[in-house]
This record gives sequence, C-alpha cells and structure tokens, in this order.
Amino acid sequence: MTEIATQYNPAEAEPRWYAQWLADKRFHPAAEGGGAPYTIVIPPPNVTGILHMGHALNNTIQDVLIRRARMRGRKALWVPGTDHAGIATQNVVERQLRAENLDRAQLGREAFIERVWAWREQYGNTITGQLKRLGAACDWDRERFTLDEGLSRAVAEVFVRLYDKGLIYRAPYIINWCTRCGTALSDEESEHQTLDGKLYYIRYRLKRGRAGSGVVVATTRPETLLGDTAVAVNPRDPRYRALHGKTLILPVLKRELPVITDDLVDPEFGTGAVKVTPAHDPNDYAMGKRHDLEFINIMNEDGSMNEAAGPYAGLDRFACRQKLVDDLEAAGLLERVEPHSHAVGHCYRCHTQVEPRVSTQWFVKMKPLAEPALAALTSGRLRFIPERWNKVYIEWLDNIRAWCISRQIWWGHRIPVYT
Repeated sequence: MTEIATQYNPAEAEPRWYAQWLADKRFHPAAEGGGAPYTIVIPPPNVTGILHMGHALNNTIQDVLIRRARMRGRKALWVPGTDHAGIATQNVVERQLRAENLDRAQLGREAFIERVWAWREQYGNTITGQLKRLGAACDWDRERFTLDEGLSRAVAEVFVRLYDKGLIYRAPYIINWCTRCGTALSDEESEHQTLDGKLYYIRYRLKRGRAGSGVVVATTRPETLLGDTAVAVNPRDPRYRALHGKTLILPVLKRELPVITDDLVDPEFGTGAVKVTPAHDPNDYAMGKRHDLEFINIMNEDGSMNEAAGPYAGLDRFACRQKLVDDLEAAGLLERVEPHSHAVGHCYRCHTQVEPRVSTQWFVKMKPLAEPALAALTSGRLRFIPERWNKVYIEWLDNIRAWCISRQIWWGHRIPVYT
C-alpha cells in the first residue's frame, strides 16, 4: 500500500494535478453541448515580462470567476495569450546587439526581425510557464500571440474600419518622443517621475523699452525658449495689463514675440508670465492653436538641437540648456535660479526623459469612443466597486485626448498604408 505523506508537498502535487487537468481537457470547453457561454480574454501580459503581484491578483480574480462559472454549468472559457510588447521587446534585443557591438541599423530590418522572433521563441514563454505553475484555468489549446497571423489581419481590418469612419487620421500634433528609442509614445507610455530640478527666471526685454523693461518668465526648460513664439499672461492679472498687445524680444535669437492673454496661464506659477513654445509643450501647443502662433521645432529626433536653434545647433538638449543659461547670465538676462521639484515624463521602457514635440503621426479620435463608455456608467449598466472609482473613470474620459498609435520601431504591427 502506498504510504500517505504526513505533509502536503505542493512542489510534487501541483504539477502532477495540473498536467492531469490539461490531459483531461478540463479547461477546454467544446463548441457543442449545453451551457451558456462565459468567456474571459486574458489581458495579455508582455512577452518580455515575469509575473508580479499585480498579475497574481488580477489573474486570481479571473481564475475564480472562470471556475465559478464552470461550477454553475456555464461553458467557461479563459483565453490566454501574450502581447508582443513592441518597444519593450525591441529594447531587449537591442541590448543583446550592443553586447555584440552591433545595432539594428547594421543588421537591417529583416535580419533584426528574425533576431526578435528567435528571442521570442527562446525566452518569451516565461510568464506563460508561471501562469501554468500557479494553476491558471486557461485553455492553452487556444493560446494566442498578438503578432499571430490572424490577429495581424484583425489589426489591419480594425484600422481600415476606423479610418473609414473618420476616427483614425494622420496629422501634426504634440506627442511624447523618446530620443533613445526614436519613437512616438502614447500618453500611457510616458510615465511621470518627480525630479529635483530648477526654475530659471529669465528676462524678456520690451521692444524699444528702456534697460530693465519687459517681463520675467519662469521655466524649467530654458533650452526651449529658442522655439518661443509668444509670451502669455492671464487676462485678469492686473500686474501685466500694460503689457497686453506689446512686443518683447526673445533673448539670444532676437525674435519679436507678442504678449498674448490666455485663461490657461496660472498667475500663481512663477511670475505669472509664461513663455509659449507651441512645438514643445502640450499646453503651449493648445495656446498656439488658439492664437494662431508659429510652431518652431528646435530639436532633432535624437534630442540634439537643429538649425532653428541658431548658435546652439548640434548640441545635445541638456548641453544646450547649460550653455544657454551661461549665455543668459553673461547678458544680464538671468534674474535668478531656484530649486524646483516637478513631474517629468519618461519613456516607460528605457526611462529616458521624454521630449514633447510636434510631429506628424497617426491618431485615434478618443472623444467619440469615450462617450458610450461614459453613458454605460451614467445609465447604471457599468458599476465600480468601490464607487469612489467612478470619479477617476469620469475624469479620465472627460479629459481624454487623441491617442497616438504610430511608433517608429521595427517590431510590431505595420500601419496598413505602406502600399
């Protein structure tokens, strides 16, 4: 007779029973037969990833729901899969290439894609193995990968449908740009980190004004003043009423700048007067559109200054900052510098500081898509538990912006306009 163990040994029991469940097709509902369908499509984890506590919680909830539905006689299907994770996976393979003193440009697109597929086959199933080890009740016979041929066709189909409906369009717009990855990022891919920076107070002199005239603006990014096309004040700020409609002179480049009024300006920030760089700041972009300002892009895609930066062309953006600050101080235009903590966007994969810049990209109009999602909550069809998440959901959808969907990387779905 087999001796019964005195203690439960999960390392022995769990793999054995899970293998038995899979062999018996316990998680594979047949198309025929009774029971109302009940399906969950797993939020696909990145193929580069490993399970963390967030995955464990999320997948446990899904597992409980699937098993409960099955016990109640439903035809329960939990569809597993992984996401190709374009930027993350490309970064992993590029790190491998750097260790070999190579880069993707040397390989070329086709050879690089072959390297990524090889990496995926060798290393890309870690998170799947972890889900199985946890006992997830997924139907692994139906596992998918977001670059499977069928899913790629679906992406192209949805793109064309949304384009035909006028929901996808191509246009110049302010986007998050990663200078290291060389690609546009969506707002969700630009993660804000609080940095201990500096607030620079710079004097913009009044055209034909006496020495010391004009206005002082405060900025955390002095290098962007090279792309300024206006200075803005709040129309109700009494300190600057005499400056409305006047003309200032941009330091260094000597460009004439109008003083405009806009309700977006916070009188409490800095001096209450702000430089307006429409091509390099989301708020300034909106002001530039409202006031029909010129949009001057002063940076190359690698973060170096371009010819529009005048004498600073060719400098890295941070080297330009230091050189410009030194020049402003020498010219008597730097009033003071203060410590300042502020949130700065960073690439969610390589953690490089993101550069806002105007670029022609593909976008999805999100407002029309957000309206039915809001209606689902207000009508009661959608409920959040706890209810305090209602406010977060409403605020997110009320303030949603166009979603940038184009990326300048090689690994991923190609936008179906290349023919």
